[in-house]
Amino acid sequence: MSAAPLPAACALPAKGAAAMAVALVEDDPACRQSFAAALDSAPDVRLAWAAATRTQALALLATEPLDVLLVDLGLPDGSGLEVIAAARARWPACAPMVCTIFGDEEHVLAAIEAGAMGYLLKDATPATVVQEVHSLHAGGSPINPLVARKLLVHARQGNAAPEAGAAATAARMAGGIQALSAREHEVLRLVSRGHTLVEVAGALGVSQHTARTFVRRIYAKLQVNSRADAVRVAAHQGLLDGP
Repeated sequence: MSAAPLPAACALPAKGAAAMAVALVEDDPACRQSFAAALDSAPDVRLAWAAATRTQALALLATEPLDVLLVDLGLPDGSGLEVIAAARARWPACAPMVCTIFGDEEHVLAAIEAGAMGYLLKDATPATVVQEVHSLHAGGSPINPLVARKLLVHARQGNAAPEAGAAATAARMAGGIQALSAREHEVLRLVSRGHTLVEVAGALGVSQHTARTFVRRIYAKLQVNSRADAVRVAAHQGLLDGP
């Protein structure tokens, strides 16, 4: 007998106080069911609730703090951007991550502006989504490689709010950006290409903890808080030039 589909709005039983609290906003029933099942099967993840619309998600946001919010952008009654902004306002420690069919520059930049800290496309498998949720919660900023490339090209062209970008860059330069080590340059290149912490660790032959430490050092030296900001600043500084 096949499992019953997950309801459009569903609060789920607690798995344990130590589990990562994750919520899902996805209007497609099959996609919502597969992502929910994958998330809830992870021993250290507790699926707090699942919603199919903007209205349902905004109502459920008030119920409890979240560690991670996985949200689609194209919802039947509005934009997932509003859910992201509301989540960041109510629960500042919550890390929102987009999972959508929209990979164009306009949607990506709007999501980052709203507070998204990760951006996946719906070609990601449920297992990959769970892996990226863990990466996000551990301090990473998972970004689909195609999306990361668009951000890099955008930064190099200087089209994203040129005056604000120039001011931010000038402020960072005035504060003095610390030089990156050769190893940190290597990590930065991998991160800019959309590689996850697991992939960075594998490429360097180090533990995930060590890879995460490198990423945090890079963020500190570039004076940024996310992968997208690191890519933008590094591009402005010419740190990604060359092969």
